[in-house]
Amino acid sequence: MKFLRKFADNTNRNSIVNKWRKKRFKIFKEMLDGIPKPVKILDIGGTENFWIQMDFVNFPDVTITILNSQEINITLPYFKFVKGDAKDMNMFADNEFDIAFSNSVIEHVGNYNDQKKTANEIKRVAKRYFVQTPNYYFPMEPHFLFPFFQFLPLKIKIFLLMNFKMGWYEKCNSYEEVLKLINSIRLLKKRELEIFFPFCRINREKLFGLTKSFIITN
Repeated sequence: MKFLRKFADNTNRNSIVNKWRKKRFKIFKEMLDGIPKPVKILDIGGTENFWIQMDFVNFPDVTITILNSQEINITLPYFKFVKGDAKDMNMFADNEFDIAFSNSVIEHVGNYNDQKKTANEIKRVAKRYFVQTPNYYFPMEPHFLFPFFQFLPLKIKIFLLMNFKMGWYEKCNSYEEVLKLINSIRLLKKRELEIFFPFCRINREKLFGLTKSFIITN
């Protein structure tokens, strides 16, 4: 488990996960190349540190607004922070941004209807979008770092989370805490993404020949 956490540590510049992120980010930068400057980016659920790790901080013709439900400290120029909910971005006008960016966020916003609301808001506030999310059917669940965790019966999930440290999460202390954690993550299937983002392009990120995650672009 320690090996898996080191392997998937997104705070470590040299981790395998961040190497995947940088490869993924190349697709995003190619999208930016086709957008006239200046460019307004909305990062939904992100952090300033993510952009630092991607070496994307010194672009005076680009402004990045970070929307997050948690307070985010901003230290760099061309960045600003707005506290809010991805399901209801009423503080932004239609097509206010040139591109919306979302990295491993839509699986955390709630149930199916909440995810659909988030997708609709992404399409509303930005002319283009880049949305990445893990694949429901990939064998290794990326949050709990446990094989096939998403397919397990609820009783077994509860047992594991109340008795062991799972992935990025400490052992839960109550039944209510376990349910809250389980319900905070809902991995998506390709068909659902096609419904949320019709006429989009779905890129597949592969690992050992299997689709690890999807990147949705338009």
